[in-house]
Amino acid sequence: MTIEKFTSKAILKALFKDQEISAAEARRIDANLLGSDKAINPLIAIARNLPTNVKTELKISLDELCEWTAKQCGLSYYHIDPLSIDIGHVTSVVAPEYARQNGLLPIESTDEKVTFAVKNPIDQSWKDSLAKILRKEISLVYANPVEIDRYVNEFYSLAKSIGLSRVSDVGTGVNLQKNLEQLVDLGRRGQLDAEDHHIVQVVDWLLQYAFEQRASDIHLEPRKNQGEMRFRIDGVLHYAYQVPPNVLLAIIGRLKTLGRMDIAEKRRPLDGRLKTRTPDDREIELRLSTIPTAMGEKMVMRIFDPEVLQRSFSELGLNNRELDIWNRLTTNTHGIVLVTGPTGSGKTTTLYSTLRKLASSEVNVCTIEDPVEMVEPSFNQIQVHNAIDLSFSAGVKALLRQDPDIIMIGEIRDLATAEMAIQASLTGHLVLSTLHTNDAPSAVTRLMELGIPAYLINATVLGVMAQRLVRTLCPHCKESTEIDEAVWSEFIQGFEVPLNAPAKPMGCIECRQTGFLGRVGLYEMLEMTESLKSQVTPGNDLTALRKQSTKEGLQTLRISGAKKVAAGITTIEEVLRVTPTVY
Repeated sequence: MTIEKFTSKAILKALFKDQEISAAEARRIDANLLGSDKAINPLIAIARNLPTNVKTELKISLDELCEWTAKQCGLSYYHIDPLSIDIGHVTSVVAPEYARQNGLLPIESTDEKVTFAVKNPIDQSWKDSLAKILRKEISLVYANPVEIDRYVNEFYSLAKSIGLSRVSDVGTGVNLQKNLEQLVDLGRRGQLDAEDHHIVQVVDWLLQYAFEQRASDIHLEPRKNQGEMRFRIDGVLHYAYQVPPNVLLAIIGRLKTLGRMDIAEKRRPLDGRLKTRTPDDREIELRLSTIPTAMGEKMVMRIFDPEVLQRSFSELGLNNRELDIWNRLTTNTHGIVLVTGPTGSGKTTTLYSTLRKLASSEVNVCTIEDPVEMVEPSFNQIQVHNAIDLSFSAGVKALLRQDPDIIMIGEIRDLATAEMAIQASLTGHLVLSTLHTNDAPSAVTRLMELGIPAYLINATVLGVMAQRLVRTLCPHCKESTEIDEAVWSEFIQGFEVPLNAPAKPMGCIECRQTGFLGRVGLYEMLEMTESLKSQVTPGNDLTALRKQSTKEGLQTLRISGAKKVAAGITTIEEVLRVTPTVY
């Protein structure tokens, strides 16, 4: 341990000895800190005045300084991840007053041991007495003091609001234990409602953490003995929190109120939407959906970030070749362009980004959707309303009388919608829409299965894009690796894809130890040429169409993924997880 005391002077001395700063800089910072507020954590005070690092020529951040301090004090550095902490459990270890007084946050508690993140790694005077009271072993890790202050307030406040706080009387002399049965009884008697200030606080917390954790969906699921909150992050669901069932009902009720949904109706599925702002003041739109389940009402919230519409196609994952084909398809004045893929594969983002690029003062862009996923001022958007017979096909028929240039149909689900899309393209409009198929060639045969004649498909369909989303390797921790030639050869199945710089996931605080951070698209572009149209016959031979498309240079989803594996963007396992086999 090279830091003798947890003071600014001692830390500056250790930084100089470790060649992180010069003697002159240490003296300058020390002079700047004279007369400063002693209540401020010395690391925070130093970080505000730190110079450029001698070794890296970069300014040292507070996180880097905390990691360095942990190493000097012989502790592990811990990045607080709220999704990996059982908040209701850890907040029962010590009272919030005791945690604040000693600058610590319980992060894990078992029958034998409690782990605390501490702000002062030197002062451990409280450790032995607390171990005797708790009758458990105490383990320490070091964390960013700003995060500790923040999460002490938020965790204890949240546990109190939800009623899960079973706080010990350690450090208070008063038993602060909450009675869960009382809270449930309040819910039964109707005294716990959506407007209760505790419920309002929990909803605010839920949305805030979902935004911070880059969640795309929030799941609120009733179970027999508790309600579960889960976040979908990079396509994978993670547990966020558990609450009593009646509390979950009140949370869903609050969200239904915000989404202008019928609070009393719990027997049938409902849809709603709301707009809110992130902690950094960005506007976010959420689409709400409820369904009745055996255990009660379940809600899923899809989070739409308007910033995705600002992303370039290269950021979405299209390479130059794919982008050239896509631009060629979508700059036609008439015809049908289809995007295929399962739910959650990024079809909406692709279509909205394309329409936003095409929308200008010279063209009229109209959409018919179920529901309208993102409100965009430059489009004329129509919501499907089956209760008043406003279906996809009826909506397209109405749009044709609105002098459109470009029409986007949310999904072609039936023959009536497909026929209206065909009619719109034949009368001089560019139509963009989606289908649920495994690959691009299958979209053509799906139209035939719906009942569209082959000659109309040949006359109107310009091309098809199939897409998937794969998780990308975390750039902060990924490491280069080697892939066995036999494994690679089997993976690409005869295609030419040279291995450039493959990498493997490792895990760090930036990616929450998953090894992956963010997602990128894989694309399969099918452009309908004359030779391909010759394969579109009433016989509906999908195999022949696939073979002909590969002969003409179609690169499958698997090969699109292989190129990203070769470049160190993702892994073979990720690509295999989301793509069909190579033809």
